[in-house]
Amino acid sequence: MHPVLKLIQTRAQVTSVAGHTPLVLDSPHSGTVYPEDFRPVCELATLRRAEDTHVEKLYAFASDMGAAWIEAHFPRSYLDANRDMTEVDTTMLDGPWTDPVSTDPRVLSKVRLGKGLIWKLTDEGLPIYDRPLTVAEVRQRIDQCWRPYHAAVAQAIDDAHARHGYSIHINCHSMPAIAGSHATDFPGLAHADFVIGDRDGSTADPALSHRLCEHLRACGYSVDYNHPYKGVELVRRHGNPAANRHSIQVEINRKLYMDEATLALDEAGAARLQADLRSMVEMLLATDPRVAG
Repeated sequence: MHPVLKLIQTRAQVTSVAGHTPLVLDSPHSGTVYPEDFRPVCELATLRRAEDTHVEKLYAFASDMGAAWIEAHFPRSYLDANRDMTEVDTTMLDGPWTDPVSTDPRVLSKVRLGKGLIWKLTDEGLPIYDRPLTVAEVRQRIDQCWRPYHAAVAQAIDDAHARHGYSIHINCHSMPAIAGSHATDFPGLAHADFVIGDRDGSTADPALSHRLCEHLRACGYSVDYNHPYKGVELVRRHGNPAANRHSIQVEINRKLYMDEATLALDEAGAARLQADLRSMVEMLLATDPRVAG
């Protein structure tokens, strides 16, 4: 067995653990370190409902299996690492934003929901700030959080691909049991146990995504594919199945492993889920997407 390479780097609230397999996992939304310069008007308990709470614990085994692991420590409501730098709501700022801003209607719909690079509203539609943000502080968040996170993910995928000729990237998330009013385009939707997204087959070979769906269904879970979550910036940026780079977003229903009201971990539910996630990782490690079937 090859030794697991654990080069742990903490830079700008990002931890990156190197691996030796083709598999890369990242968790952009499980951060719980709230910076002093955030200064939100919301209570902390309200903001914490935006976290992918405990996701890093669910996948804690992955690096010991040789998968690379990247984890954000800053909270999603401070800066959303799963958005592009062009997804800025310029109405939140105290001055002109001179960098490019997206005109993609799909992006603009998220920005209108308050879910751009810098969140304006919570999933329940509550304002996060009672002040305009300065252009300088937004640029600082990008430099200290967004750029290091994306650099770490890109490096891990490039390294995996260079070693093996292909890479499988799993973008790790959680979702509430019921969608909030400002969370998605489907407010009030009761989510399946898992949602697997590959942006309609554009970021991973659909055969690989379907294999993942079927594996989870065989474990006894309900699974939806590309609805209501198709995957956002991290899979879009790093997925290129024609080049043997496969990126898939995996959303886990929080009701499976935690109390959504208190954020307390359900030890029994988490143990069962973690065992099934381990079997999922084992299946992915044994899968070469270049081989048909």
